[in-house]
Amino acid sequence: MKPPAVKAAFTGREFPRLPLRLPYAVMEAEQVEAIPTGPDWQYEPKWDGFRCLAFRDGDQVVLQSKGARPLGRYFPEIVEALRAWPLEAFVLDGELVVPVDGALAFDELQMRLHPAESRVRKLAAEHPARLVLFDLLVDGERRDWTGRPLVERRTALEKMVGRLTPAPRLVLSPAERSRPQAQRWLSHAGGDLDGVIAKRLDLPYRTGARDGMVKIKNIRTVDCVVGGFRYGENSKLVGSLLLGLYDQAGLLHHVGFTSALSAEEKPALTKRLEKLVEAPGFTGNAPGGPSRWSTRRSAEWQPLAPRLVVEVTYDHVTDQRFRHGTNLVRWRADKPPAQCLLAQIAPPKQAAVLPGDDDR
Repeated sequence: MKPPAVKAAFTGREFPRLPLRLPYAVMEAEQVEAIPTGPDWQYEPKWDGFRCLAFRDGDQVVLQSKGARPLGRYFPEIVEALRAWPLEAFVLDGELVVPVDGALAFDELQMRLHPAESRVRKLAAEHPARLVLFDLLVDGERRDWTGRPLVERRTALEKMVGRLTPAPRLVLSPAERSRPQAQRWLSHAGGDLDGVIAKRLDLPYRTGARDGMVKIKNIRTVDCVVGGFRYGENSKLVGSLLLGLYDQAGLLHHVGFTSALSAEEKPALTKRLEKLVEAPGFTGNAPGGPSRWSTRRSAEWQPLAPRLVVEVTYDHVTDQRFRHGTNLVRWRADKPPAQCLLAQIAPPKQAAVLPGDDDR
């Protein structure tokens, strides 16, 4: 469920004494293939959460999403924690995360986007969120830091957080200038971490821009059974392949899709797939079942006999499903479908990275 429209919540007059106004476009990162090298870069973990700007002016606190939507009502414990800090004003950039049983749970974040306040409060009590802070835009004296280089903003943020009473809901994200450390973080991406962020130390906070900050993800490959397919929108040709993996009990679970199909191959591929149409397709979790991803089109799919195997690339897994669409690498006629197991996408084990992880 989407939060309410920006117009209904942000008027630009919420914080008359702050130099920044809502909504405010965050500085974004461009995706690259390799971690940049050199003394001009700072490296940080890329957290598996929601990007969030935190505004405070007096008693008023507002949380803004990357897409300029209000988030405060969905994370009341974070609003309360920010209001409890002994500062009259600030604007901070960070990431909302929810620790559950020793790991960050993206599904718990999704569940927070609920219309009922009672439901949100219940979820917040069961699994409180944290705001991982990594940049300073406005300090406690209402001074605008966005025009200053990152090296100065980071130093000021560390001093600001260090002077305040420790708050378990508010933590400072690690930052390193060691590329080997960044590589270690990247090797563990896929669990709590979504990759690595690299930022130029000499650049100001460029609202809405993508230059000077890059993200690197750990792209992996996996062999999947094609358990079904969907036709393209208003088309009689295949639009996407539905991917599955077997559990230890032999059930085939829907784990995602790939739509990386060329126009040239679609006619022949459609005929090939239509010859294999056979229920049930997926014998475990199937498209159209109850999930946060369900849509009207989720039920509009054709089941296939488990004969075809494809190798695809993916970057992140949430609750045994690919977070994003995958890219098709090749067909695997040599691979028996029964060897396509869920164990291939188990999240990597990793040491604690986030401060305070010992109480997760």
